[in-house]
Amino acid sequence: MLNAALKKTSSMLVASQNGHKTRVVVKNICFGGETIPIIAGPCAIENEDTLRETAFKVRGAGAVVLRGGAYKPRTSPYSFQGHGRAGLECLARVGEEMNMPVITELMDGEELEAVLEYADIIQIGARNMYNYSLLRKLGKTDKPVVLKRGLSATIEEWLMAAEYILAEGNSQVILCERGIRSAETWTRNTLDLNAVALVKQLSHLPVMVDPSHGTGVRSLVAPMSLAAVAAGADGLMIEVHPRPESALSDGEQSLTPKGFSQLMRQLEAMALAMGRRVR
Repeated sequence: MLNAALKKTSSMLVASQNGHKTRVVVKNICFGGETIPIIAGPCAIENEDTLRETAFKVRGAGAVVLRGGAYKPRTSPYSFQGHGRAGLECLARVGEEMNMPVITELMDGEELEAVLEYADIIQIGARNMYNYSLLRKLGKTDKPVVLKRGLSATIEEWLMAAEYILAEGNSQVILCERGIRSAETWTRNTLDLNAVALVKQLSHLPVMVDPSHGTGVRSLVAPMSLAAVAAGADGLMIEVHPRPESALSDGEQSLTPKGFSQLMRQLEAMALAMGRRVR
């Protein structure tokens, strides 16, 4: 359980014990309520036509938020790094056309102004969970933030990273379990779904799951999505690409639009069994 210092300082823990639950609302889409919003789209914004095609298909299947990376933190400096501000502009245009709020990743403070201008939700990736100066800057904004768990972060560290945002006044935080690094080599990460159930007990914040990065394997995304809903997830973030074999980033973990549509039908049944819904 959380240590004594965290118990004394965490507004999340106190609010949770008092029965308070935060709902993060973005353009009438609520994270933390009965409905489980689905975020979908390509890992990276490659070009406008591909993004529009993907957005059209995932929206038709039931996704309500469009994802896409304009700035891409990659392990290799020679991998595709995204189109930057041009990508943000593209994401905003397509999101407006499809009537979908958009989410994209913020990598550092230099990009903050541009990301605030174009994104409806700001994603902080696993690498930046420990970037406390960046978290403090986000705490001074009123933009919803999706805070992904670090690669090897404990639950306590993850919650305290969120506290950096909350302490500056921004209560619009959604926690995201995206898998942690383990000794396993068959999957990209180990999706820690017991963390979802535990954090929902410890925190008043909504908790969502990214099964795409959590597994790194296309065939595992659907079963882990269903398991996440069963564990109590308040949302899912799923990578979808019309042609994963030619994707510039993370094609091996991206669903096709057909696969995503099939998953949405399965999620409807699972959510219903849990007394919730996904549409």
